[in-house]
Amino acid sequence: MKTNQLYLDSFLLLEDLIRTPSFSKDESKTAALIRERISDYGISCEQLGNNVWCKSRFFDSSKPTLLLNSHHDTVRPNGKWTNDPFSPVMNGQKLYGLGSSDAGASLVSLLAAFRFFHASDLPFNLVFAATAEEEISGKGGIEMLWPHLPEIDFALVGEPTKMQVAVAEKGLLVLDCLAKGKSGHAARNEGENAITIAMKDIAWFHQHHFDRISKWLGPVKMSVTMINAGTQHNVVPAECTFTVDVRVNELYSMEEILSTISGNISSEVYPRSLRLHSSGISADHPLILNARHLGKTLFGSPTLSDQALIPVPSIKMGPGDSARSHTADEHIFLSELREGIEGYIEFITSLTQIYQHETLAENTGRK
Repeated sequence: MKTNQLYLDSFLLLEDLIRTPSFSKDESKTAALIRERISDYGISCEQLGNNVWCKSRFFDSSKPTLLLNSHHDTVRPNGKWTNDPFSPVMNGQKLYGLGSSDAGASLVSLLAAFRFFHASDLPFNLVFAATAEEEISGKGGIEMLWPHLPEIDFALVGEPTKMQVAVAEKGLLVLDCLAKGKSGHAARNEGENAITIAMKDIAWFHQHHFDRISKWLGPVKMSVTMINAGTQHNVVPAECTFTVDVRVNELYSMEEILSTISGNISSEVYPRSLRLHSSGISADHPLILNARHLGKTLFGSPTLSDQALIPVPSIKMGPGDSARSHTADEHIFLSELREGIEGYIEFITSLTQIYQHETLAENTGRK
């Protein structure tokens, strides 16, 4: 299949995706659109919830499998758009619209690459998955779909990275903390002020440094982002709540971080989730060998994606700039869309050659 046709089809699909609202947990219309378009391309696909996926034609369970994954949900537009966020608008070489960069361009480019190789006899299988609820790390997206996919050995996650390669991604641990004191009258020497207790704990979060520093992600970062206490000016508060955003590098487990925090502060600690893990990949994995062979810049990403919920080695790569994500007048350059399609095709073509020399099955840990 010629890349010009793939580019035209991808552009038209991206325009239709922009026209179709797809807020997290409400992606049924874009799921239907993607499924219909894949069927129009002559490819069989399946749907679970608002997730759509398909396998390469000559799928062979004895071969390892590469997942091509991106998401079709978006955040809600802010009030500073100068155009209708749901109307694809061309201005010069830019296509404007909500989700055009995050992650519509990656999704349609990955689908184009999947179509290019769909009927090819590669040394590994391909699975394409357009998933839901990525923007809220919801349980109805890749996490729900995962048990229904064939066995996946490694993954390429489509997100705007200027087609460079994120080899690691920080995990997210959100903690709701409760400092308990004793109520009393503010005019008398009564009670135990929960705010004072919380202040000591907040100081610990500000001052503590975890020892293990990641080459790609740097240190664990803890930020107190919310605080609430008190009912009126003359009552010593018995409780003070505060929230901590913890960005975890790949050198710590969530349980290690939580254990250290709980052992060093007086407040009760309630994690919202332990499921949004950091990701990392070994330097000798074929995905990394391939990225180096192609001259890709390798970096660690501070932002979260579906990599956090993918339990196999993965990288993140896609057209566009993440700085445009969630901003007014989000856009993608047409040259970036073409670069995404051609770049994914080049990456998979080169990976085939890497596979033949490096015995991919051993490096992916397939058993």
